[in-house]
Amino acid sequence: MKKSLALLLGVSVITTGLFAETSKLPSIADEVKTYQEKGKNAAKKGGGKSPFSTKDMQAMQLFAKELAKKMPNPGLKVGDKAPDFSLKNAFGKEVRLYDEIKKGPVILTFYRGAWCPFCNLELHALNTSLPAFKKYNASVIAVTPQKPDKSAAQIKKDAYPFEILSDLDSKVIKNYKLLFKLSPELVAIYKKAGLNLEDFNGKGRNELPVPGTFVIDTKGVIRAAFADTDYKKRMEPVDIVKALKTIK
Repeated sequence: MKKSLALLLGVSVITTGLFAETSKLPSIADEVKTYQEKGKNAAKKGGGKSPFSTKDMQAMQLFAKELAKKMPNPGLKVGDKAPDFSLKNAFGKEVRLYDEIKKGPVILTFYRGAWCPFCNLELHALNTSLPAFKKYNASVIAVTPQKPDKSAAQIKKDAYPFEILSDLDSKVIKNYKLLFKLSPELVAIYKKAGLNLEDFNGKGRNELPVPGTFVIDTKGVIRAAFADTDYKKRMEPVDIVKALKTIK
């Protein structure tokens, strides 16, 4: 009876400790909701007009539905071996994934680019959560299809201390089963709204990753994974910490 009580109290202490730790972490879903509400309020007040017409919006929604059907379960899964890779960071330094996991778990996140407000919300949340990740000796690596100069400008603006790597041939994005190409119609809609992806990614590269995040242990095994064709959805910092707690 005493042993059972001790075990129960132990679980209670662990649960309470985890709650206290994770309750301080930012919620990306809440940040997205706030961002969208601000946009709607600005539009109502006449301070923010959408660059997309009704026809554009319908085309974008149709593409999103087709992509969801084409990629119903994007990304590698828990238990998969994370493919190794070497990519250059924003300042030309070569970074190899498996060199980094020798130092500790890696939180590997794929994002669309500095032009994407939802990606920026995610990166800000990860940056804010770094002290919690470091308790488990974990580091963050972000991979994007955008050119290094775009990442360098992003780092300068937001002071990100973690690595942002450029996948200039999309090979790594493809290996993690996240790659998709935009339709010519969608490319034209983006350009009309002032976004030319080739300015960010390079000539002829109208392709993106489905936003995805993977928590990788020191043996290269994926311990947590999240990817969704709905780019507004991201893995929450609280779930990253929960995954890190399972890695010994």
